Amino acid sequence: MSKAYSPSRAVSASTIDNWDGEADVVIVGFGGAGACAAIDAAREGARVSLLEVASAGGGTTALAGGQIYLGGGTPIQNACGFTDTPEDMEAYLSMAAGEGGDAQKISAYSRDSLEHYQWLVDQGVEFNPEFYAGKHTNTPEYQSLTYSGNEKGYEESQRAAPAPRAHKPHAFWEEGGTTLMNALTDAVLAAGVSVHYDSRVLTLVVDDERVVGVLCRQDGEVRALRARRGVVLCSGGFIMNREMVARYAPRLKDATPIGNPADTGSGILMGISLGAAAVNMDEAFVSVIWYPDGRYCEGVFINARGQRFVNEDCYHSRGAHHCLNQSGRKVYMVVDASIYREPPMYANPQVVEVGESFAELERDAGFPPGSLTSTLEEYNRFAEQGEDPFFHKSSEFLRPLNESPYALLDFTIGPGMYYPAFTFGGLDTTIDGEVRRPDGSIIEGLYAAGRCSAGLPRSGEGYASGMSIGDATYFGRRAGRAAARNG
Repeated sequence: MSKAYSPSRAVSASTIDNWDGEADVVIVGFGGAGACAAIDAAREGARVSLLEVASAGGGTTALAGGQIYLGGGTPIQNACGFTDTPEDMEAYLSMAAGEGGDAQKISAYSRDSLEHYQWLVDQGVEFNPEFYAGKHTNTPEYQSLTYSGNEKGYEESQRAAPAPRAHKPHAFWEEGGTTLMNALTDAVLAAGVSVHYDSRVLTLVVDDERVVGVLCRQDGEVRALRARRGVVLCSGGFIMNREMVARYAPRLKDATPIGNPADTGSGILMGISLGAAAVNMDEAFVSVIWYPDGRYCEGVFINARGQRFVNEDCYHSRGAHHCLNQSGRKVYMVVDASIYREPPMYANPQVVEVGESFAELERDAGFPPGSLTSTLEEYNRFAEQGEDPFFHKSSEFLRPLNESPYALLDFTIGPGMYYPAFTFGGLDTTIDGEVRRPDGSIIEGLYAAGRCSAGLPRSGEGYASGMSIGDATYFGRRAGRAAARNG
């Protein structure tokens, strides 16, 4: 088998002279989704082979901050004094997912959240019953609970009682992902899963439209591995594949990709090669970071016309979504002397102008006459009354800008501006990870979970930290069980 193979071209089982190995379930990718799929498939009695292209497991999950979106009244929520229900969680996630949300997946995830929390604990994941109340991209120390999205937003709180649902394993700062994957790796090995590192899956093997195995490069050789019951694709998204980004999500062309080097979309391409539907491919998590320093939430975002366009206390992916939608991606923030100390973490915005008055700032920065002044004077007038009728900024961060001098910070998105991103789009799957064609029919023997599939996260504007790992771990489990039970 010395020929070149592509994930975009499956091969027929009739070309396989002999199988080099076999299992009931073959899982591609050892991140959060693959680990959980392997554990639950093995516990269903299946013989499981887990293939990972890197020399160790972890995937993008291990590189993440580790937050897991869980709710409905978890023990950690209760211990920290918060009340939550599956119904409120479902209502919030439905808003967060937007029009493209999968109602069945959202309902199941919310209904089963307490069970999934306990399952994670049973795998050795520990949570610390401490709440972090600040505005941050993650809990900065060992706290396990925080708000991680727009739960307290004006529209969201009208439909769902706010509750903090980001659960980070008991770990310092950004070490939550590594801590989570350490526990899941131990559970994978304890379940008797056969793990193969340095194993690059090249393409799928099909027999009369049914997936029956994979071709994999191991030790410099191409080997055919048979999957008696199914193949589960858990090999991540496509943010590292610049050609796929240019085709499906071109607005991310200048973004800083976050993930692991294997997030090349290979699993998605394998599914497409068999006629699978790929959905939501233009959506992504994108971040423009103006906090964790809460002072900057007191500033005012404006576009090139001097107009405000978003509430500045929103989750940073929502803010970035609106920044990307501004003409020319020209975005600025106006702050006063009480706010500005040093640039927000990671963002490094440039101070382009400083003025003793709004009018001076407007003139020197070249805004249309009266535009910036009108916007800021109107903002101050309402803020003095404790109101923000246009964007409903929380009273926690709403105050007039009245301490000169005033500074204009440049948050324009483009080359040289740090705005990290990862993709949401992937294969269209059922609630149990079965991969679907555009007509809704199922590709037999093929399953997907994590960022290979279009799961809970469907909207960059509505995303909340923890939804990706929550989605990957929960639906990875379901895909693993479904594959194990197949046939």
